[in-house]
Parts: sequence; C-alpha cells; structure tokens
Amino acid sequence: MGREDVITTKPLRKELTEKDRYTLELCLKRRDGVSGISNLLGFHPKTIRREIIRGTVIQRDSEWRDYECYKADYAQRIHDVSVANRGRKVKKVSDAFMNHIRGKLRNKYSPDAIVGESRRDRLFDEIVCTKTLYNWLQSERISGFKMSKRKRVIRKRTVGLKNPNAKRIDERPCEANDRQPGHWEMDTVVGGKGDKACLLVLTERHSRTELMYQLKNRTQECVLEVFDRLERRYKSRFSEIFKSMTNDNGGEFLDWESLERSCLHTGKRTDIYYAHPYSSYERGSNENANRLIRKFIKKGEDIGKLPVAYIKRVEKWINNYPRRIFGYKTANMLRNT
Repeated sequence: MGREDVITTKPLRKELTEKDRYTLELCLKRRDGVSGISNLLGFHPKTIRREIIRGTVIQRDSEWRDYECYKADYAQRIHDVSVANRGRKVKKVSDAFMNHIRGKLRNKYSPDAIVGESRRDRLFDEIVCTKTLYNWLQSERISGFKMSKRKRVIRKRTVGLKNPNAKRIDERPCEANDRQPGHWEMDTVVGGKGDKACLLVLTERHSRTELMYQLKNRTQECVLEVFDRLERRYKSRFSEIFKSMTNDNGGEFLDWESLERSCLHTGKRTDIYYAHPYSSYERGSNENANRLIRKFIKKGEDIGKLPVAYIKRVEKWINNYPRRIFGYKTANMLRNT
C-alpha cells in the first residue's frame, strides 16, 4: 500500500465546501501529496483525486506555454451547477411508516387516503405529502407496488326514454341538491359480457354511505324486490332514511311508480328522480363509489359467482374509507355523529 492510499483516521466528510477547495488549491501549489491533503481536509484520497480531475484547467504562462493546474473557483462553479440539477433529496421515513404504507396499499387505499388518515389519527411523527407518495410509487421506491394506468372506457347503455311522466332531476327538492341526509343515488354495476347478475348500488349524497345488493338479473323486478326488502326491514323509518333516489335512465329503473309505491301501506315510500341521459356527472357520488368497487370487482368478473359475504366486506371497506372531502373522515364516522 502506497502513501497516497493510506486512509485517514478522521471521520470522513461527504462534500467539499468552497473553503476546502481553496485550501486544496493552496496545498497543490505547495506540492503536498494527496494523502496529506486528505488527512488535512478529512476526505478519502479517492475523493481528493476526483476533485482534482474535475477542477483542473489549462492555463498559459508568460512564455505562452500551456500547463495544467487546479482552480478552486472553477471547481466551485462546476459543483454549483451539479447541485442545481440534483433535485430535492429523498425524504427518509421510519420503517414503521413504510410498513404502514405497504399495508394500506395492499388494502386498496389510495396514496391520498393513506396520507390523510395518518394525519387525521396522528399515527406517525414524520408523514410525507400525497405527491411524494405518488412519486415513490412511480419510481418504484416502494417495492411490489406500481402505479396503475387507467384507460378511459366508453360504455354503451340501454337508455329508457319511454317514461315521459317520470320526475326529472331538475324537479328534485333543494334538500337533495344541498346534500342533506336521506337523499340517495342509485346505479347498477355489471360483470362480464353476457352475465345476467349485477350489483345494485345505493350511495347517500350526504355521508357517501354505500349499500350493495347482488341481483340475479338486471331487471325491474329484481330492483323492486330490493326496495320491498328494505322497507320491510326499516318499516316506518324507510321514508325518513330514503327520502329520494336519483338514478339514470337504465331499463332496470323504468318502473318508477312501483319503486315509489309502498309495499306495507297504500301511500308512497320515496321519490324517484331521473338524471339527464348520458350525464353521469349528475350522480357523481354514485360514480365515485363504483370506481371504489372496481378495486375489488374487476370488469368482466362474474358477479353472480361472488359470495354475499364478500360483497358485504367490500361494502364495509367503502364505508370505512377515509374521504378527503370530509377531512379524511369515513362515511360511518359521519353517519354516527
């Protein structure tokens, strides 16, 4: 081992400062060795050699002869440009927080929901922002998880135009438009092409509470059966819990008169309103809920083969999912307040 390969016994530093570079320039003018300079500045000899190479320039003497020498100001300019192009440092977090993130991602949580819930419950001292977590997923820093690329799929649906006497969304009361409790949106989630079974999905506009029911067929009779079952369960409270229902113009919802008519008495149990054709944004809460359902029930999956217990687990997951619009409270939290 040569003199220049002797490693200093001082704690090694990571980066040279501007002052270190001027000291290095002075040492080289005195013709000091690399090992002596590394001991003086507290850097590994290899670090000093690389710095000399980076900061070496060609100059001319009074006789117009070229020679090489190290210039601290030139080396500092190169360093400043390099630092400017680095970007932000990778934020370090605890292993406990990273394990928490992995567990939530496995449980189908979005990055924003993970960050919001952690801040809401003050689970960790160090919490990154949503954008940082997305960056980690894109750079595959979190092993085993990748960003999914969503493709926009335009769905063709049967549109019912033969109910001219039905109430339209424009006639919906102000309480429903203001998202007061008791007003719901309704839709069906279909499985594979040609499969008859589907899900009837009810979403409350106020708390985003989700109710999911498995239908054997996507027909008016099956939808009516669910309504009758709910009324028999809640009895006189049905009209208070389900004040109104807004759905699209799908063929399964055309029999609005039967849906409004009570199965326990001669009166009306709720009000049915229809959104404008091809206007899914008018039922935004319902569409967002369907997007969450697709985390567990993929397109093309046969819904008729799914156990009822599994569908209820999905329903429970959605009702316990933190929402940014509510300060990361869940639907169950809002319903119980």
